[in-house]
This record gives sequence, C-alpha cells and structure tokens, in this order.
Amino acid sequence: MQEVRLARAPCNDVVNLEGDANAEEKRQRQRGKGDKHKLSRNGRRGRLSTADKLKRAERTEKVFPEGVPYEECRRSHTRPVWRLEDGRAVLVAYEIYRGPKNQYGKIAGVLGRGEFGLEVIVQIAFMVYIVGLSFDKVCLLLGFLQNLHLKKSQADALLKRLAWHWQDEFDVLCTLLANSMVVHADETSWSINSVWALLSEKARVVLFGVHKDAATLEQILDPATFAGTVISDDAAVYANFSHSQKCWAHLLRKAIKLTLQEPNNQEYRQFTDRLLEIYRRACRVQRDGRLGDAGRSGKVAALDDEILELCAPLWALDLPPLEEGPENDYRLLVNEVMRLMLDKQLFTFVTAAAVVQPNGASQPVAGTNNEAERTLRNPAQARDTGRANKSTVGARRQTIIVSVLESLRVYLKTFTLNSIMAEIERWRRSGQSCFRKLLHTMKLPVPTKSPLDTLLPVPDG
Repeated sequence: MQEVRLARAPCNDVVNLEGDANAEEKRQRQRGKGDKHKLSRNGRRGRLSTADKLKRAERTEKVFPEGVPYEECRRSHTRPVWRLEDGRAVLVAYEIYRGPKNQYGKIAGVLGRGEFGLEVIVQIAFMVYIVGLSFDKVCLLLGFLQNLHLKKSQADALLKRLAWHWQDEFDVLCTLLANSMVVHADETSWSINSVWALLSEKARVVLFGVHKDAATLEQILDPATFAGTVISDDAAVYANFSHSQKCWAHLLRKAIKLTLQEPNNQEYRQFTDRLLEIYRRACRVQRDGRLGDAGRSGKVAALDDEILELCAPLWALDLPPLEEGPENDYRLLVNEVMRLMLDKQLFTFVTAAAVVQPNGASQPVAGTNNEAERTLRNPAQARDTGRANKSTVGARRQTIIVSVLESLRVYLKTFTLNSIMAEIERWRRSGQSCFRKLLHTMKLPVPTKSPLDTLLPVPDG
C-alpha cells in the first residue's frame, strides 16, 4: 500500500512577542476609555483618582460646619460620594468647608471619610444578612437595578465599617434586653459553634458563632438578675430562670409525631387531641377580657387539673426507660408535660400582662417560641448551604448588624430603607439613637463594657 502524506501548511517558528504585547496593551487602553477603572503607568487597571471621580459627578453640594457663618469659612477639599436617589446611584461632589477654628463640615449620612452613603451600606447589609444573598448576587443586583458597580471586597469593607459604627448601639441593646419583660430564646448549630436568638419587646439580639452553654446565656441574660419571663424550649440551659414559659409547639409536635408513627394507636391520638384542646382553651382564657387576675389564676388551676387528669395514669406508674420507639417517646412526653405543669411553666402566658413595644403596639405574651425559631430560619439555611461565616471577626460583624437591623424593625412602624435612613438621620440631629433614648427613659446606665469582648473576642493583629 502506498503511503499517503498530508501536506502541512508552513508555520512561523519565531513569534513576535513584543508586537503581541503592544497590541494587547493598545486593546486594554481602548477598553479603559469607557471603563470604570483607568490604566496605570505599568499598563494595569487601577482605581480612579479623586479628580477623575469628580469629573463624573452629577452635581456639586457645599457642606459647611454647623454653627459657623458661611462668610467665615473657606473651602478645604472636595469629596466624591455615591448616594441613592430615586432608586439609582448618583455621584455627588461635596465641597467641604473649614471654619476659623479648624471646624469641618460633615456630610449627612456618610461615615467618616467614606465614599458611599450610609443608605448604600444599609441596603447591602439588609440583602446580605437579612435576605441571605451572597456578595456576588448583591453586587450584581446593585449594578443592574441602580447602576452602582461594586466589588465584593468593597461590599465587605463597607459592612466592616458599619459594624464598627454600630458597636455601641449593640451594647445598648444588650442592656435593654436584660431589662425586658419577656424574652424569646432559641438556638441552633452554625458554621462556628451556634447562633442564638434572644428577642424581647425592647431589643432583638442575635448572636452568631457563640457557644451553646450557660456561660453564653449569662453574659447576655443572667438568670440571677433577670426578672422577666423567658419563653423557650425545654433545654437544660434555660432551667435556672425563675419565670419561664415552655414552648407548647414543641410539646404538640412531639405528640403529633406519635400519631404519625402509629396512626392506629387510639391512645396516642386521644392524648394528642386532648393536649391540643387544653392549649386552645388556655389561649381563649388569655384573650377573655372579662377576666381579671384572680379569674385567670382560677382558670389556670382548672387547666392544671386537666393536665393531671390526662397524664396521671401513665405518670403514676413511674415506668423505667423502655426500648427506643414510640412507646418510650410517649412515656417521656407524659413525664415532661407533668414536670412542666408542676413547675408552673405551662400556663405562664395566660396570666402574664401584655407587653408594649417601642412603636406603641400592645402584644400578648405568646405560648410558643415560634418567633425565635423564625428568626433562626435564615441562619440555618445559610449554614446548610455553606454561606455562613468561617471566622470570629465575621461572626462578630454579623451579630452587630443583624441585631441593630432587627431591633429597628421593632421600633419603626414601617420597616423600609427610607424609614431606617430617616431614623438614623434623627440620631445624628438629636445626638442619641432610639435605643439610647429608651435607655435614658428607663434610667439605666450606659454600658461601659461589651459582652462581645468575652463572647467573640477580636484576635490580635
């Protein structure tokens, strides 16, 4: 067979590297004309200078120091700041004026020497920590919806700045929490240790990356000094509070689980139906406006008798632990319900007075801990999908920002970006936040030490 050879096109063995490099540099320079970043002397893209940013500003505003006549001031410098106006990003050039005694004008809604308005940072914090979006998605949304182009590193730096700015407000919230009437408490595992939700009518404190033990709870809600009511599950860490309300939802879920495991067992079904009816009757007694304190106490005594009638037949047998399964779960549930009834932790919500929130709304005490569980839903989903913090510094930052934002939700009648910014601007004008104002009204001392220094210490360096 004759061999067939394919002809190959000739190729150049020598490549003009210098020409290719020059061509690539030329293409980068052409792209850089309309890009956000310009090319530096070495051909790489760098940050825009302040002069270039000022050229792109849509308008100029003058900022004078407060209390100083305009004619006595002279212009010091000009700072470009990105603001959100009418749903889009606007670059504003602020001319900062200086007074005769070296007083400087301060830009409203801007942290220190930052180049982004506080409304931008709060919006990022809400989308990252409350909604649960990643930095990548937040940056894409800002660019698409508001034409504000940020890098992940910039968004991360802005949140660090916000956490530092709100550190003192978080400490005030911890003091208000420790002096509340009712606290909903719940915890779950997290990427670092656990996340803990402590919610009251005065403050919302959400701790990320802390240990699930009595020492953590003592730092925020010391059982020896807390005089309010704690609504929680039956975990041992909550055993030392003098006024407790155990979550009925936990008990009912355990009872319903028994009926699902053995649907033909009439004893389990009757127990579940009766337990649910007792809880519903307790809720009706709580809502009955015709009853006074003595009347409600009498109704609670009757409810205790119903619990005794329901659980006494099995509880009196004092059965030893059985093999794992529905029968042993039923024994444990009956013993738990009887123990909580004898400890006066089942119907505390019936006789407790309604709490008044800072926004003026009156709310009865709940018999379940569902509010704290809902607060932990997003952190639990972030944990399961690997979107949680991996460092103590990040956990501390998230703790501060989430606690302040969730507390503002309680204080404001409408929880929107505009209402938050209006409240923060009021803080600046009055010199104190709404949290500090309530602290002063309650005649409580301003905290001098942060519990985070013990729970989430910042590593050296």
